[in-house]
Amino acid sequence: MTNIPPPVVSHQEANRLLTTALGSPFELEERVIRGVKLRCWKNGPKSLRTVWESTQGRTGEYIAFYDENGVVRERITYPEAHKRVSVLADYLLAAGVVKGDRVAICMRNWTEWILIFWAIVSIGGIAVPINAWLTGPESEYCLTDSGSKVVFCDGERAERLRPHFANLRAAGTTAIVVSRSTEDFPGTVTLSSVFQRHAAAAQKGLPAIEIESDDDATIFYTSGTTGKPKGALATHRGWCSLLMGSPFFIARNFLRRGEPLPTPDPNFTPAFLIVTPLFHATGYAFTQNTTLSGGKIVLMFKWNPEVALKIIQADKITGFGGVPSLVWQMLEHPTLHKYDTSSLMGLTYGGAPSAPELMQEVKRKVPGAIAANGYGMTETCAGIIMNSEEDYLRKPDSVGVVNAAHDVKIMSEDGTREMPTGQIGEIWMKGPNVVKGYWRKPEANAKTFVDGFVKSGDLGYVDEEGFVFIRDRSKDMLIRGGENIYSVEVEDALYSHPSVMEAAVVGIPDRILGELVGAAVQIKPSWAGKVNQQELVNHCKPRLAGFKIPIFIDIGLEELPKNPNGKVLKPTVRDAVVAKYLKQSKL
Repeated sequence: MTNIPPPVVSHQEANRLLTTALGSPFELEERVIRGVKLRCWKNGPKSLRTVWESTQGRTGEYIAFYDENGVVRERITYPEAHKRVSVLADYLLAAGVVKGDRVAICMRNWTEWILIFWAIVSIGGIAVPINAWLTGPESEYCLTDSGSKVVFCDGERAERLRPHFANLRAAGTTAIVVSRSTEDFPGTVTLSSVFQRHAAAAQKGLPAIEIESDDDATIFYTSGTTGKPKGALATHRGWCSLLMGSPFFIARNFLRRGEPLPTPDPNFTPAFLIVTPLFHATGYAFTQNTTLSGGKIVLMFKWNPEVALKIIQADKITGFGGVPSLVWQMLEHPTLHKYDTSSLMGLTYGGAPSAPELMQEVKRKVPGAIAANGYGMTETCAGIIMNSEEDYLRKPDSVGVVNAAHDVKIMSEDGTREMPTGQIGEIWMKGPNVVKGYWRKPEANAKTFVDGFVKSGDLGYVDEEGFVFIRDRSKDMLIRGGENIYSVEVEDALYSHPSVMEAAVVGIPDRILGELVGAAVQIKPSWAGKVNQQELVNHCKPRLAGFKIPIFIDIGLEELPKNPNGKVLKPTVRDAVVAKYLKQSKL
């Protein structure tokens, strides 16, 4: 927008002012980590255990949990949360978990998810959040690949995993803990029994275990181009570096306007509504930032825009975030005007393409809230680039400028040369947030991580001011409502049907979810007239998580269009699939 006044201070100068003053919370120091020279936050938390321990002594509410009807079912204070985390830590030690062991969390956004996580990382374990929407075989793969010694799951996930318990135990899982279930799962223990048997530990606090910044902390699984997920292994430093990003972006915006940094209000307590799954890096990141600030985490069991509005009013929510589709749904809900949203100070979104006009809608309908569009990935411990306030108004189609501890460069397709300003290439990122690599995937590591940089798989450019613009994805992947879906996963499921000769999966644009899953298949002549969309969809259901199943499949006998090298022309297929889907939708 051309009517927005230019910034008083450049990003480079604001970065310098914030990071070079001695004693500044954003002071940077140079460190060599895993053979790579990095700029690190000097005064950030040392470990995730440090983050949790920093809340000792707080007395306010920590977690509120709402059911799908908007009824609050649980409220936990900080003192009670500390007791429960200590009990869980005591159980894990008794179960034989030692530093470096993997412990999985396979459940929906329940209150215990957060408490289990803090217990794991506070004793030096590696937390392994598992996507709650995966099928039994998909979940088993992640659990066995990570070598998780202990698995925490809710009743629904336990039922899904029941046929796989024997395989998990054979792979090294020694304990399975089940919550939220009245069913009996032989060979498992209930979470309630854990709290009963280890109740004495509630008064002891955490055991004395030293956690270093570069100790391993988490394995978040991300979809793989070969159809198998890859576990991104992050350290305590990576996640603690993320914690410095949000306040840094806010401080930089003040300096950009030529304003002094405000004095923090000691009486301000944030309340953040989390609707993003905690098994996603972004969802977990929201819990981390809120915890460090001593705020309240508000969980809702199932997304519903009107229920979210009720919660915002009831709990005086100050922050809310997720993929753009959630923000759109809330802003466009017909009852928005009936609820008091004046407590909202920030709406943060990312993880999927967002329309530039979303920021204007936030400004118009929730004028007290600052809209922020972020960019990052599982491999960077969530977001390291942010666009908000005046910069967002000036350049609404950009995801922003990287924080001062990180570097972004745009590389040629073959990865051999850096592209000039304004020219499109693959986005590479480097800094303390970047994960160590993929768990037990040396070949994938060699392809994805180069001299401390992670290849994003996204195509974009950087302008003369340092703003990053996303233009396409070089990976054969689509994003549905924040969920990464690699085409090959869905194509493999389609290929397993005896009628399919060739399959190509593409994204169908959707204003709310970003993209929907579409496909084109060439079937064998002998199957002409014998197979339809619904049969192929039903075939995919037991093989894929629900969000990966195609909503439209174009079935034909003709060969899919290809280039001279025999590679399917995905853009051509996409155009045809989208056109036929839109035509069908109008019928």
